[in-house]
Amino acid sequence: MIFPSKKGKTPQNQPLPEQIANQAGGFYYALDDWIRLDRFLILGSDSGTYYVAPKQLTKDNAQLVVQLLKTDGIRVVERIVEMSSKGRAPKNDSALFALALAAAADDVKTRQAALAALPKVARTGAHLLMFISFVHPLRGWGRSLRKAFANWFLDMPVENLSLQSVKYRQRDGWSLRDTLRLSHVRPTEEKQTALIDWIVHPENPAAIAKAQENFRLITGFQKAKEAINADVVAEIIREYSLPREAVPNQHLNDAKVWDALLVDMPMTAMIRNLGKMSQVDLLKPFSHAATYVAKRLQDQEQLKKARIHPIQLLIALRTYAQGRGELGSLAWTPVTAIIAALNEAFDLAFKQVEPSGKRILVGIDVSGSMQHVRCLGSSALQAIEAASAMAALFVRTEKQVHSITFDTQYYEFPITASQRLDDIIARIKQWGGGTDISLPVKYALDKKVVVDVFVIITDSETWAGREHPVQTLQEYRQRINPKAKLVVLATTANAGSIVEPNDPLSFGVAGFDANVPELVSDFIRQTV
Repeated sequence: MIFPSKKGKTPQNQPLPEQIANQAGGFYYALDDWIRLDRFLILGSDSGTYYVAPKQLTKDNAQLVVQLLKTDGIRVVERIVEMSSKGRAPKNDSALFALALAAAADDVKTRQAALAALPKVARTGAHLLMFISFVHPLRGWGRSLRKAFANWFLDMPVENLSLQSVKYRQRDGWSLRDTLRLSHVRPTEEKQTALIDWIVHPENPAAIAKAQENFRLITGFQKAKEAINADVVAEIIREYSLPREAVPNQHLNDAKVWDALLVDMPMTAMIRNLGKMSQVDLLKPFSHAATYVAKRLQDQEQLKKARIHPIQLLIALRTYAQGRGELGSLAWTPVTAIIAALNEAFDLAFKQVEPSGKRILVGIDVSGSMQHVRCLGSSALQAIEAASAMAALFVRTEKQVHSITFDTQYYEFPITASQRLDDIIARIKQWGGGTDISLPVKYALDKKVVVDVFVIITDSETWAGREHPVQTLQEYRQRINPKAKLVVLATTANAGSIVEPNDPLSFGVAGFDANVPELVSDFIRQTV
């Protein structure tokens, strides 16, 4: 593409050829619909953007999914399965929603593929109940849907199903009991029959007795319901390896109970309950429990096996360090060792890549649109905070990195490899003006800095510049480095990007998942 000369550069509130209007009054390039689908599955839309409410963004993405289902429904289902099974998204909600749309599609083969993929996307009872809440308004309970739900129960290993039945009895206005009744499940062997009868008739003495006869976990669950005090509950937890969801609420304010739960607590549950365990004084300075938790958080293999998404750790760090939850009255005194372990765990959650050796300039968008949007549905984490943490990761994994921030000006913001994430996040909020995404490249032009790769982390809602980012990049290539590459990390599931579609030296990535460093590193190393 040929752009206007330097004297005739186009301000960002006017379009270049092939551009579309963004929501901020500027213009960017329209994304390919399949890339938009990936963005939606990875980033979701429940946080919206600064300019678009979550409800509207969800509607826009739902329309996109429906359109693509008509184009190639099987491919949509395959993308849903891939994004969900690989853990690309910190939340599974968007994948379940898209799968529900596929299960209600007009095309029979698409519906069949979607329902066949149900156990790959709905891997837990909580996922299944969320899927039901999505699919129920979209279609009737026909034979194929009932069969898909029945197979979900019958094909799951029975011991795992007993765990799901204890942990996720009810979610999103639905229960496993509802699902079993509507899907007409017909178990084929004795243990299945006992378990399903107990789920459907949880207060029936005969069903309880038969379930206890076959499942130690349900025996422990029933005993915990009848326990007279926290000491007894703690003993039952240890004997039967009960999860937190099986413990009556009145006993969840006792440190002895949480100490017992911690022994077999899954990594995700442990991270989610750090504040509560600190509030009951199980986690405190120099305690055995704090040492144990910190050690687990710093175990890369455990993080990988538990499929912990980096954003989950960042949200945990942000929430834990502030000493209070975003909702309710829960408050605690943070333990320094836990904060340090969460900082390290964030780095460990990413795939480790060899440094590229390239000179990389990281530009962090600190405009108002980044500071007023919550990241991936979290009430604790702003998009700007996730962006600054991602910038810190580049600093720690690459040898030659310089970082700046920008809104309608650029600012020096050098991040060092030794800085903790909570310190960086605390410092990043001092700005917040309009958005001019050309500024990282303009900085390199003004300072005559030789850069091999520009990495810009942004929502792409640019509007304030006197020239478009692609024009500034073209000038930089003409004046300083003709092979300079551009990587843009998207923070929202909107419809556009500043990446020029036909530029082989530019690359767009969505989100902050564990694959991002490897994807970026591969692009940086490519010879064009």
